[in-house]
Amino acid sequence: MENVEAVTTDYASLVGEDRVAGQLYTDPEIFKAEMERIFYRTWVWVAHESEIPEKGSFKTTYVGDQPVIVSRDRKGNFNTLLNRCRHRGATVCDQRSGKANGFTCPYHNWSYTLDGRLRGIPYPDGYEGVIDKKDFPLQKLRTESYLGMIWATFNEDAEPLEDFLGDAKIWMERFFKQTNGFPAKVIGTHKFRFKGNWKIQLENTTDGYHFPMVHKSWMASVDAETANMMSFMDDPRSVTHALGNGHSVAIMASDHADLDVDDGTEEIQPRFQHLVDELEAAGESPERIRRYMRSMHGSGFNLNTFPNVAMSSSFFRVLIPISVDETEIWHMAIGMDGGPENINRERLRIHEHFQGPFGFGSPDDAEGWDRVQIGARGNPKMPIMVNRGEERETLSEEGWPTSHVTDETGMRESYAMWKKMMQND
Repeated sequence: MENVEAVTTDYASLVGEDRVAGQLYTDPEIFKAEMERIFYRTWVWVAHESEIPEKGSFKTTYVGDQPVIVSRDRKGNFNTLLNRCRHRGATVCDQRSGKANGFTCPYHNWSYTLDGRLRGIPYPDGYEGVIDKKDFPLQKLRTESYLGMIWATFNEDAEPLEDFLGDAKIWMERFFKQTNGFPAKVIGTHKFRFKGNWKIQLENTTDGYHFPMVHKSWMASVDAETANMMSFMDDPRSVTHALGNGHSVAIMASDHADLDVDDGTEEIQPRFQHLVDELEAAGESPERIRRYMRSMHGSGFNLNTFPNVAMSSSFFRVLIPISVDETEIWHMAIGMDGGPENINRERLRIHEHFQGPFGFGSPDDAEGWDRVQIGARGNPKMPIMVNRGEERETLSEEGWPTSHVTDETGMRESYAMWKKMMQND
């Protein structure tokens, strides 16, 4: 990792209370500093436990721009390992996911265990008195999980994960209520890249302001009940809370903000009648069927956790920074592990309708993100405004800065954390 501590740029000066410098999107030196000061220092989301369900399971991903392997070892522990052989630097795993007994470098066949220990070196006689295998494991990142969500960090001195998540934990607990008492599992992943900076997407997840303009085609494509559920522009209960540490939550379907709360007045959407019939035939109770139907669209909010994962309605949105002007997005649909599979199939169809490559939502979002990057190149010192709702922001009973869901409270929270982490020590 490049040491940028000697850089004298006053990054903190680029972020104000209601605006940020446009060069935050365009300056490659700022991007390098962000990797060092944010992505290598704090907790970065790497996996959901359902992706590595058994001993020997693994997936490959990134912490910032660094390739890693997330594995479950023979003891059932989760490990995050730098995907770099200790010999000459080649990656030791090139599959996205799978099951293995260990990892072997294809270049010289140095082999490693699931928890990263160096297991074997071919033709070891040349290394007698030169290498002790115990001294050359794969680099291991500190790894912790909460509610099945796994984070990793290069920083051994980072605060405990649960302290970092803080009040976001309350909303994580509410988010996973949509699996109706069953464990959550990832049921499908769609990956794509856009030609823009990672922070453009970070902003988008709690940006209710763009929704009725950008997503007109989606609103026109769904039934009236779904459209009404997402009609939050004039709903005073639809708010954004800043939760601290860069985290925020935007409540868009307020009646579904806590799926345990049901006043009994909401009607089940007619489009799901075939599922109701199937569940009745399978012997499910009316109360259970109603719960399944109310949770079909997921939670009624988007929870943004800084810096790289959102728990959004019924899916995870993961951002992976590739360069200053390119970002990879993973949209990961979630379902019930053990619940009715016909419900999971319907949830996946709903996900595809908005988030899929031929969906009515994500392609429109990505077009907007691309345009922001192109425009930001014009006079990059001109500020990006994040001041919407600043004058009507109040404190909630919990002490969270709060404003309407169309306001930019969540963005101001993200940039406050960015400023804190980027300022010179």
